[in-house]
Amino acid sequence: MDTRSQQDSPNGEGLRERLPHQASSIEDAKSTVQSLNAAEEEDCKDEKEKKTFGRTPDGTIFTVPQTEDMVSQLLSPTQPKNLSDLIVLAILALLVLMAYILPQFLRVPTFAVVFLFWRACYNVGIGYLLQVQSHHRRLVTWARKSKIFKDPNTTKSPRPRLYNLIKRELEIKIPKDYKFDEAPIEYNTWLVFRRLVDLILMCDFVSYCLFAIVNATRPPDERFAMTVLRWLSGLGLIGFNLWVKLDAHRVVKDYAWYWGDFFYLVDQELTFDGVFEMAPHPMYSVGYAGYYGISLLAASYNVLFISIIAHAAQFAFLVLVENPHIEKTYNPPPARKRLSDPAIQDTELDEAPDSQANHVNGAPPLASTAQPSPVHKLLGLQNLDLYRITDTSVILLQVYLFVLGVSTPSTPFYQALFVTNAAVWRVWYSIGIGYLLDRQSKKKKWTRHFLKYGESTEEAWRQWKGIYHLSMTMCYASFIAASWKMYSTPTDWGYGLVLLKHVLGGMLIALHSWTAISIYDSLGEFGWFCGDFFFDQAPKLTYSGIYRFLNNPERVIGLAGVWGAALITGSTAIFFLALLSHTLTLAFIQFVERPHMQKLYGRSLRPESGLVRSLKRSLPSPLKQWQGSVDKVYNETVDFVEDFIESSRPKFAAGVGTFVKDSTALFSQYPARITLTRLAPDLAGYDPKDYSIEIEGTPSSALAVSDKASGREGQTARIPAENRSRFKPLMFEYGAPIKVKWTAPLNHSQKDWIGLYMVADNASRDATRVASAGRWVATNEGAYDNVTSEQGIISSDVRVSGAQRKDGESTDFLQGEMEFSGDKLWWTQGVFEFRYHHNGKHNVMAISLPFEVRIGRFDEDDVEVDSNGLIRGAVENALLPIIRNCFDRDPDIAPNTVEQTYGSLVERDGKYAKRVVFAVHQMFGIEFAPEVVQADGNVKNLAWRICNAKKVLAPYSMSSSKGTTTPMDSKY
Repeated sequence: MDTRSQQDSPNGEGLRERLPHQASSIEDAKSTVQSLNAAEEEDCKDEKEKKTFGRTPDGTIFTVPQTEDMVSQLLSPTQPKNLSDLIVLAILALLVLMAYILPQFLRVPTFAVVFLFWRACYNVGIGYLLQVQSHHRRLVTWARKSKIFKDPNTTKSPRPRLYNLIKRELEIKIPKDYKFDEAPIEYNTWLVFRRLVDLILMCDFVSYCLFAIVNATRPPDERFAMTVLRWLSGLGLIGFNLWVKLDAHRVVKDYAWYWGDFFYLVDQELTFDGVFEMAPHPMYSVGYAGYYGISLLAASYNVLFISIIAHAAQFAFLVLVENPHIEKTYNPPPARKRLSDPAIQDTELDEAPDSQANHVNGAPPLASTAQPSPVHKLLGLQNLDLYRITDTSVILLQVYLFVLGVSTPSTPFYQALFVTNAAVWRVWYSIGIGYLLDRQSKKKKWTRHFLKYGESTEEAWRQWKGIYHLSMTMCYASFIAASWKMYSTPTDWGYGLVLLKHVLGGMLIALHSWTAISIYDSLGEFGWFCGDFFFDQAPKLTYSGIYRFLNNPERVIGLAGVWGAALITGSTAIFFLALLSHTLTLAFIQFVERPHMQKLYGRSLRPESGLVRSLKRSLPSPLKQWQGSVDKVYNETVDFVEDFIESSRPKFAAGVGTFVKDSTALFSQYPARITLTRLAPDLAGYDPKDYSIEIEGTPSSALAVSDKASGREGQTARIPAENRSRFKPLMFEYGAPIKVKWTAPLNHSQKDWIGLYMVADNASRDATRVASAGRWVATNEGAYDNVTSEQGIISSDVRVSGAQRKDGESTDFLQGEMEFSGDKLWWTQGVFEFRYHHNGKHNVMAISLPFEVRIGRFDEDDVEVDSNGLIRGAVENALLPIIRNCFDRDPDIAPNTVEQTYGSLVERDGKYAKRVVFAVHQMFGIEFAPEVVQADGNVKNLAWRICNAKKVLAPYSMSSSKGTTTPMDSKY
């Protein structure tokens, strides 16, 4: 018996003495770290005495030492200093000296370039390092390959001086709970990385401040009161910025401040209070308020514009680097239940959608009385469908309004006409739509109208989305047209506050757009179109996304854009139009949305938003009492107005004051670029005859082979070709993994690699001149810095006796095996080949036999029918292996039976559904939207939908096998 297990208490006391510790599995490491950190919290120690425990990706558990923040360790005299601190301080001093000695005319452009350089180092440089670490763990791989953390006394280290320098630098900074040689390589790599971050962040901030100083001025005609107001506002924003940074650091500590979760994980319960209740990603959003405060102090448009550029770059860093990593690390798709237990299997099948209940024409339903159809969405350019009357009407009306606005003069008559048109659309969108929603909430009037004619709830919902979308789009299009008519281009942009008004107006419009996108991300299409007015869902209220901070973002920032337009145009008419829009929006929230939410959710409604709660906590006691009195008067006034309106029963309603901005998806592709075409000089001594590639795959169906004979050939070509050899063309199944076996000489390069290409993409057989786009695998592990290059390796460098060679040579050789699957395959039909490349370059040493990937057409005449004369079972059996291939045969998402539901990753990543759609189109000639595959949820439902589509399209199929038209009594 292991005596150590007896010493380990439930809270991990024994384990703490043995850290670092290698856990048996990742899940075991996670649970152990959680219990250790929870025990530290329960001990109620002083913050400086608490220990934090973390784990590496391979399951190593270790103590995370306490570290100091960036400013303290650099500037505090109580903190020990090392060489890297002195280098950072020297560079900062050099920047200050530059601001002093440079000539006046060079200071502004020089520091603009300097700041933009350091900002690029931050957002582009650090962003790149974090991204390659997140996807490939490349920084840790670099550290492991370079052996910079290996003790030269125990192992052969190529850089002993660098090792001693790094060890001395890090141990000086962390005198407690840290031993350089015992810490995991991930943690040491993170410590070196954060020293680079310290340099970049400090230089970024100091160069920005110096740029503001060299641009600082005072407007010549500015009054004293305006100067005082400007300085008070600027200092207020800087103070608020400082509080945001300090409070955010209080919550996330150095671990998240320096992106520690890109290297290792700390599993613990954090309370995201304070600034994290005020705004999303506070360090990147409100945490940059100080930039605008410094711009006010400097009174310089140069500083303001460069602040906007820096802030926008920070948001791009958030969207492209941090958010994907957060989603991958903290929000993975839930695992699907296994079907090994019969009880679980019965439960899952009972809860699965009934394939035969409530079907229309034999197809599984996508909607029900409790849930609308999740496919064929309305919002966004990616969902634009000109076959849909709503989309066509919206486009035609907007084009009409645009042409009318551009072609007519901006005379008082046309200005009044456009402003009146915008006011009418706003009144209809708010009062008219609000009245319809109120009647729907109280009497289901809209739904009853369609049920009266025998139509479904889904049809009522579809028609409602159409009228709501049209009204909303025209409301904002007419407002934009009115603003265009009232706007006149300034003759002097430098006069007064003209330029500042345009900048602030543009920022308000951007805030409006971000708010609308955030609301849609949180609510989805169901919530955006007020779906809970139409479908009886179980009341389930969650506050996520933007609603975590604001109960009703439409109250203020949801209409920021209309006030931005009023500020830019400087028009009284647009100002009153904005005031009308805001007033009607508040009325809609108060008299339509709020009563319906109270009826649905009752006490589950949150009385105060996270922002309000955080602000109240920070108010002094006298202000809290005054605020409570104001709330009491406000609530009594609202109750009086509601009682008055209810007693007089007018036909009042209000509408939602949000707008939709068609959003486009951000697609970032990072294909590998292959540009070197010269033959490598180190090819001498390597004979291509010593290299070979053999491939194995799942043969395609017999129907795929027979499809080659289409009947469109000439008379001679219709006769089966005579085969004078034993060679059989290779034809593999769509999406099935392909095994590659390679041979190479004993001295082959460790950086050799094999790529998959279309035959027609390369004219040369000696060198590859087209990008691999990620479809490649290294022959040996550890040769490349990214982990994806090793995915698929089965064996490498297995020595084989020369006696087994078939080419007459007797020299021993090496062989290996790898598998191409998933994203390393081509997801289309065609003829492909594998190419063996030498030494990390693109010189070809061997090429495999060409092979074809083909999807056979489903032939209803060549399958068995069931007892009812139907072939749906055959369709299911044909679909199942194809769908399993499309889902990478991943046990977490690929179904084992036709009734087993897909894994949740299918809904999150659209590539899987697109693969299935392509295969279905090739097999059955039926084209579906990817959302249909996701909504059906299993093979059985999808097979029913295919059969129904074939039945509906049967009279128009013009099948050559069934004459000019297919009879109606189809087997489907």
